[in-house]
Formats: sequence, C-alpha cells, structure tokens
Amino acid sequence: MRNIGAIFLKQAKDTMKNKTILIQFFMFPLLAVVMENFMTIEGMEEHFFVRMFSAMYVGMAPLVSMSAVLAEEKETCTLKMLLMSDVKPFEYLLGTGSCIWLACMTGSCVLGLVGEYEGSVFFSFLLVMALGTAASLLVGAAVGTWSRNQMAAASLSVPLMLVFSFLPMLSMFNETIGRIARIVYSEQISILINGLGQQAAEPGNIAIVLLNIAAAFGCFVFVYRRCGLD
Repeated sequence: MRNIGAIFLKQAKDTMKNKTILIQFFMFPLLAVVMENFMTIEGMEEHFFVRMFSAMYVGMAPLVSMSAVLAEEKETCTLKMLLMSDVKPFEYLLGTGSCIWLACMTGSCVLGLVGEYEGSVFFSFLLVMALGTAASLLVGAAVGTWSRNQMAAASLSVPLMLVFSFLPMLSMFNETIGRIARIVYSEQISILINGLGQQAAEPGNIAIVLLNIAAAFGCFVFVYRRCGLD
C-alpha cells in the first residue's frame, strides 16, 4: 500500500504539471456545460449533449492519458527504475491508474451534475462511467507499455481513441455501425447512460463491458511480458 500511495502522489504531482494530460480530464465536461447552456435545437432530447459527451469522454480521456503517462515513463526509464526499486507491476498500475481514474471521475461528476441526475440515478451514472473508465485505462496501459516512446504511443492511441469515442455517436445515425459497435464497451456505456432512470440495466450490457475489461487486461499482461518488463 505504501508503494501504491507513493506512486499515486507522484502521478498526481506530475499530472498537475502536465497541461496536455490535465486538459483531457476537463475538455468534454466543459464542452457539455457550454453546449447545454448555450445551444438549443428544436426537437432535441433533454441533456442530449451530456449523454453523447459522456460516452466520448470515457473512450478518450482515460485511454490517451494512461498511454501518454506510461510511454513517457518508459521513454525516460522512470518505469525501469521503479521496477528495479521493488515496485511490482500491479502496484504501479494501481497507483498510476487510480490517479487517472479519480481525475476522470471528477469530470464524470461534472457531467452528472450538468445532466441533472439525482439520487440513485446519479450514483448509477457514476458507476457506469467508472466501469467505462476502467476499460479505457487498461487499453491505454497496454498501448503505453507496447510503445517505445510518446510519439509511438500517440500514433497508436489516437486511432483507438477515435474508434472508441466516436462509435457511440456514429451508431446513432447508422444501424450497421450500431450493430457492430455493440461489442465495444463505449457503445454499451452509451446505451446504459441513455437508459438511466427509464429502464433497468440489462445484464448483457454490463457483461459486454466486463468482457471488454477482461480482454483489455489480458492485452496489458501479454504486452507487459512481451516487452520484457516482468
């Protein structure tokens, strides 16, 4: 726990200094605030922008941030030094991941407040966002571990981020894309958010998200061993 806490504090300090990563946590919440308050389109569903941006936020912010952090520390040999200092891989992952996860959940709280979710619905919204954020974090961890440097991480994370963040929006306008997107966690997060307060979550939706988390974790373990960090 001491190692995890130390890495958490280290990552929190580094994040506050890194404006490129810091802006990822607040870009979509701020966009939601602006769109909800200054854009009104006739016939649009209430809080449409909050629901759309929430799914995009889950697919973008955790993935890009985690991959950038891991790639930077790998490039500067900080990761090697930590591992040689008896910091276990899961301790590093928990310490760094929990910091980014907490920052993302802060942005999720802003989205929930803008969407005027209350009581148990607000709690359900945060729970759904937490699951989606965990999946994206693991994908980002795999990308960052596989990449040799930050430039390589960006070249991998940007296409993945575009797929995961924009699939829910594209599926609204195309049935074929919608059918394909159902196996992706960000689409299931979008479905769960759209159903909040109206219907109970189906076990199948949550199961797909959990399967995505398990697959992302498996990819991270494979990449970690393949890169010789174990």
